[in-house]
Amino acid sequence: MNTPPERSHTGSCLCGAVRYTVEGDFQSFFLCHCARCRKDTGSAHAANLFSTTARLAWLSGEDRIRTFRLPGSRHQRSFRAECGSALPGLQMDGALLVVTAGSLDGPTGIRPNAHIFVASRTDWDDHLETVPRCDGLPG
Repeated sequence: MNTPPERSHTGSCLCGAVRYTVEGDFQSFFLCHCARCRKDTGSAHAANLFSTTARLAWLSGEDRIRTFRLPGSRHQRSFRAECGSALPGLQMDGALLVVTAGSLDGPTGIRPNAHIFVASRTDWDDHLETVPRCDGLPG
């Protein structure tokens, strides 16, 4: 029986000082609308990939990463303080790798599985498919 090769992903922060690789596949991809994830991203939802088997390796800038854990919760966020980019982090005592989809430099290899915590979504997150689309800044 042939086993498909593991996928390799690369990612980085906005300024490029932090770079990483993920060896392995993502098992889940969720768009989370909870208030905490909205605060983390400043947007309608967070887009996070999850894996219990993939391995994270820092190529540069690991010492520049900060992790904030919300007291009294399991909610945490890793980021580069200087440019503000959200970055991958290990959670649940290292058992779960959480990768911010926007920090990847290429395709995810997986589409979102679900929107989660939709009961918490913001009021302006309805019917966004009807909002005009522009390929760049509006003219």
